[in-house]
Amino acid sequence: MCHYIYQTVWESATEVEETIKRIQAHKGVMGVVIVNHEGIPIKSSLDNATSVLYSGLIGQLTEKARNVVREMDSTNELTFLRVRSRRHEILIAPDREFILIVIQNTTD
Repeated sequence: MCHYIYQTVWESATEVEETIKRIQAHKGVMGVVIVNHEGIPIKSSLDNATSVLYSGLIGQLTEKARNVVREMDSTNELTFLRVRSRRHEILIAPDREFILIVIQNTTD
C-alpha cells in the first residue's frame, strides 16, 4: 500500500513538472507559479521573491473575484481569471486546493 501511494505521488509530481515545462515553452511565458490554499508558492519557475509577491497578490485578487462571482450568483464559481496590462498578462486558474498562475509578456 505504501509503495502504491509513493508511486502515485511520484507520478503526480512528474505530471506537474511536465505540465509546467509545457506551459513554460509557449512563446511569451515569463513564469509559472503554483500556489497552495494558504497562499504559499509550492512550485515555481520564477525566483523566490517574485514567486512570493505574485502568490500573495494574486491569492488576494482571486479570493475577491471568487466572492464577486458568488455574490452575483450563489450557484456559480470562479473558474478562470485573466488580468492584462500594457506589459504583462496574468492567467489565473483557481482550484479547490491550488491556484495556477501563468505570467506572459504581452509585447511579444
